This record gives sequence, structure tokens and C-alpha cells, in this order.
Amino acid sequence: MQSNILKNTGAGAPWLVIHPVSQEDSVGVAALRSVVAPMKGQIEGTAGRGPFNGVMEQVAVPKSVTFGAATVGGMPGWWAKPTQARQGAAIIHVHGGWFNWGTAQAFRNFVGHIALNANADAFIPDYRLAPEHPFPAAVRDLEACYRGLADNGISKIALTGDSAGGNLALVLLSIASAQASTGRIAPVGAVVFSPVTDLALTGESYDTRAEADPFFTRSQAAGLVRSYLGDSDPKHPLASPLYGDLSGLPSIRVHVRDDEVLLDDSRRYVERAVTASVDAKLDIWMGMPHGFVTNVRGFNAAAQALKASGIFLIERLNRSPGSGWRKPR
Repeated sequence: MQSNILKNTGAGAPWLVIHPVSQEDSVGVAALRSVVAPMKGQIEGTAGRGPFNGVMEQVAVPKSVTFGAATVGGMPGWWAKPTQARQGAAIIHVHGGWFNWGTAQAFRNFVGHIALNANADAFIPDYRLAPEHPFPAAVRDLEACYRGLADNGISKIALTGDSAGGNLALVLLSIASAQASTGRIAPVGAVVFSPVTDLALTGESYDTRAEADPFFTRSQAAGLVRSYLGDSDPKHPLASPLYGDLSGLPSIRVHVRDDEVLLDDSRRYVERAVTASVDAKLDIWMGMPHGFVTNVRGFNAAAQALKASGIFLIERLNRSPGSGWRKPR
């Protein structure tokens, strides 16, 4: 399987790191698969909100992190604040849930681990969900949140996101980077986990990883995306970051699992970003399913991915505002 990935991405690509699965994690994944197999592709529509939020609420509580509801830029959400966080810097984490599910409160523990590893406060906005609020409502909410952080004196802002939240984080990264040419604060970088970058669902991995993915199917994804987009063009850059102009973006790190239908969404996005001279890198975690990084006490790979993300975010947030950022061409 590793050889197939190398064939698709180009052997020896400097922007690619492939992580083999440990024996311990392999046993854990097998156990997970047996539990979730009956529900594969079954969670759809607003009925999925309760089960999805319930799963996220079970993420282990991080130590030395406090949580609190707040409003930033008019957007309600939750803060995750490590006790030793640096001043003047913050992370916006955009939660996943296929644009239809998820809340800031349900994601607070997971984001607490991101904040702890990055030694920075992280805000999780409760952006509006589909189908009640279709595209581009979520994008506009995140723009308001970003402006709110900047207006509150935060001079260094990093973006993170998972799954559909990774889509929205990358869209926001492009918007905020472009607006920085008019004097606004530029984001310092982004880390995304299994981002949904192509809402046209053209990635080959929807077929090649159809059986390997323990959670999602193409038909399920198509229904959830349709609920979000309505009649909008799935290749609109604000809907699918894969089709946007990626030139001038700050550094990006993408983590994806080998055994998921979203593999090609990550691979193709990073390939396009690198072609556009962006400092982008892709980490592929072999044998792991979608969402493994939330199981911080169950998978060694989760702790490793979070640690790597934290090191990258610390480096970016320690830079002077605007350092390492190029104006979009």
C-alpha cells in the first residue's frame, strides 16, 4: 500500500512523510473497526448531530487547560487555554462534522490538546451549520471570528481544522492572507487534519479506499455536501480550497490517514500548494482511520501527530507578525 502512495505522489517527494503503523496501534485500529463497521455510511443529515457530538465529548480531557464559553467577533464559541500560553497569539480551530454536525463545546477537549501542544490559546467558533444555514454562511462566520481576534489585539493567528473544518480553515487561510495585502493581520500558518478540499468529490481515493475507510462512503459524503452547498458550484474556491489560488499562502501542514476516502483531498491540495511555491508538507499515517488524532490516549500516532503539529505551530506563532509571509501575486 505504501508503494501505491509513493506512486501517486512521486517517490522521494520532499514534502511527503509516511508514518508506518505500530503494532500496538494496529491492534487498536482492528478493535475500532469491529465496533464501527455496522454504522459505516449510515450517519446522515441532522440526525447525526447527537451521535457525532457524543463521540467528540468522549475525547480525553487534557491536563493544564481551562475551558470557557465566549464570543469573538460576534461569534459564540469556546476557548481552550493552557496555563502557560503565550500572550498576543491565538489559534482558531474550525471543528469538523461534514458542515452539518459538531459544536465548539463538543470539540473543546480535542482542541485543548492542540492548544496544549502549541502552548497557545485556541478558540473554537460555533459557526452556523447546514442545512439551516448553507454555504457560504460558515465562511462568513469564520471571517468575522478572525477579524474579532485581530480587533482584540491578537497579532499572531494560526488556523487549525479537522475534516470539513479543515476545508473551512484552508478557505479562511486564503481569504485572510489575501486581505493582509490591505494592511490586515496575516495568518502565520495552518495545520489541518484530513481536510475535505474537493466538494466535487473527484478524488480517486473515494474508490481506492472505499473498503478500507471504516466510516464514510461516497454517497454519504455526497448527501452531506449537497446539504451544505445547495445549488452552489462545488468547485467555487470558497467551497473547495483545492480549486483556489494558493499562491502567497503561509506555511501549511496536512495530516491524513491512509485508510480513508479523503486521502486524495489532502494529497492533491498539498501538491498544488507546493507547485504554487507554498511551504506545504503532507504527513500520511499508515493503517489509521479518519479521526484517529482525537484518540490521544488510545493511539501512539495521535500523540505523535499532535506533537508534530504543536512544534510547527510554536515555530510559526513565535515569528514576528508578517515574517515569512508573501503578498499574494
